[in-house]
Amino acid sequence: QVQLVESGGGFVQAGGSLRLSCVASGFTMSKYVIAWFRQAPGKERERVSCIGSTYGIVYYKDSVKGRFTISSDDVASTVYLQINDLKPEDAAVYYCAARYGYYCSGYGSTYDYEYWGQGTQVTVSS
Repeated sequence: QVQLVESGGGFVQAGGSLRLSCVASGFTMSKYVIAWFRQAPGKERERVSCIGSTYGIVYYKDSVKGRFTISSDDVASTVYLQINDLKPEDAAVYYCAARYGYYCSGYGSTYDYEYWGQGTQVTVSS
């Protein structure tokens, strides 16, 4: 049974940091790309980062470049999203999602991803 379980969200002041974790089970991580999406109230779910560990592929949405860092530990079946210098506009529910394949480019839609976690809430106070 495929499962993605996120953790690490919380309430942080602007300028602070968080590290989100996504633990995967039930599939071979090396054959999938893992993406982080976020959804703020009243907004569409958007992809903020993606990693394909087999070929070292990473993707970041422009607005998070320099502040977000995605990494993976295939042995631990875990993908991390380090978020630094948090801004109020980063507040959202963060989801990890998995897509069979090796590449992130061109796969930014929620429809491109087969498996989803339940989400972890990130709240940022200004």
